[in-house]
Amino acid sequence: MGKAGVFRGVQHINMDSKGRLAIPSRQREPLNALCDGQIVVTIDTQTSCLVIYPLPEWERIEQDLQALPDLNTGVKRFKRLLLGYATDLELDGNGRLLLPQPLRDYAALDKKLVLVGQGKKLELWAENLWMDERDKALEVAGPEAELPDELLTLTL
Repeated sequence: MGKAGVFRGVQHINMDSKGRLAIPSRQREPLNALCDGQIVVTIDTQTSCLVIYPLPEWERIEQDLQALPDLNTGVKRFKRLLLGYATDLELDGNGRLLLPQPLRDYAALDKKLVLVGQGKKLELWAENLWMDERDKALEVAGPEAELPDELLTLTL
């Protein structure tokens, strides 16, 4: 995480058979500074990965979600998934966490994982699914790619 408080980078990590994994120090130190290692892990409703939020960031999102109308069927389904899978976890003294089985099952996590920085959050992928997703993104991101208007204003 950089000076601006942004998680970035791609790191390959391992998970043991009990669902324990160690967050690399590059991400662990900011998580400890931001939230004393208190995180919320939930599913990404558009892809087969998990999303790791520092607790204060998740609380902001959760408050916004709670303000949405439950009478809207799409909103209700989205909240049911995102909030239903949301799990409070805490990094232990060695920066490890234990992922519950339902989260591991959703994201098809096995031994080899990839942790991907996404600004204010981290994504956790099964390595094979990450490689597929990365390859798809690279295929459509070539020089002829049609970019959303929001990206056209950026200078990279």
